[in-house]
Amino acid sequence: MTVNTGQPARVTRKDVARYAGVSTAVVSYVINAGPKKVAPGTEAKVLDAIQVLGYRPNAAARALKLGSTEMLGLVIPGNTNPFFAELSEAIEQAANERGYALLLTSSDGATSKERKHVRNLLSRQVDGLLLTSVEDEPYLDDVIASGIPAVLLNRYQPSEHLPSVGVDLAEGARAAVEHLIWHGYENIGLVKGISASRIPDEREEGWASALTKAGLREGQIFTSTFSMEGGYRAGQRIAAARDRPTAVFVSSDAQAVGVLRALHEAGLQVPQDIALVSFDASFQSAFTWPALTAMHQPTEQMAEAAVSALLDRETASTENMVFPTDLVVRRSCGCLPES
Repeated sequence: MTVNTGQPARVTRKDVARYAGVSTAVVSYVINAGPKKVAPGTEAKVLDAIQVLGYRPNAAARALKLGSTEMLGLVIPGNTNPFFAELSEAIEQAANERGYALLLTSSDGATSKERKHVRNLLSRQVDGLLLTSVEDEPYLDDVIASGIPAVLLNRYQPSEHLPSVGVDLAEGARAAVEHLIWHGYENIGLVKGISASRIPDEREEGWASALTKAGLREGQIFTSTFSMEGGYRAGQRIAAARDRPTAVFVSSDAQAVGVLRALHEAGLQVPQDIALVSFDASFQSAFTWPALTAMHQPTEQMAEAAVSALLDRETASTENMVFPTDLVVRRSCGCLPES
């Protein structure tokens, strides 16, 4: 006895072939763009049949046949951080242009969650893995054993095992602080981020280097998480500081947003009382008030380089790819750029 489940029957490749008046092989050639060419008129009939019938290819069967899931996996520390949100979008765009979908996961800054996501993505047989790790030296044994290509993101130091993509944090921070020094500020503080990494943040090194080169003493350091909440708490400490800085370099846009709110609540004006320059120049930085002067990370170029390293392994770089940053001048530093 046949049981009627109330669900419409799944449209098959045979249904499409029958509707278009072609063989199932021709339908396959159209869907897979080969291996044989199909006359434009015949291709139009097949595409019309697919649309009319609402045919959806079986992704699992296609992956088995092609030996590819046509998916890339991405692990980031947090999807609420504007920089990682922007980088993820750029990676998804770069993957889509090559016909790949992107599986995005967030570790929330936790090592255990990061490793769990990595294992999960590897078990799904993704065609490549992109990892922004919260560790200095992430655990990569599972990745290497899987044989699945992987790239480390937001990485400014070479990795012994995998290609990596990042920016020159020290040079970017140095340029940011030199811009504040050019304005005449001498008491320049630092809002430093907290992470699981034990390696000194190169942004701090760049900040200190610029001050030393200018013959200035190092200002106060205000440590916080890489978040708006962390920046807000750092901003409260800045406002209450006895020897309050006249300018501050902030390690990320997310922190800078929190710093701005805390300073406004304390009745301090930016840049009149305290000038700010941040790092990332994400989309969010243009919509604060005042708009943030920031060092821009080229997310689109980094995304393209990372995806190429996964999918063009014969020609792409297998080393550490380091990109320069650019200063985006707005109002928070004391400049009055033209609109």
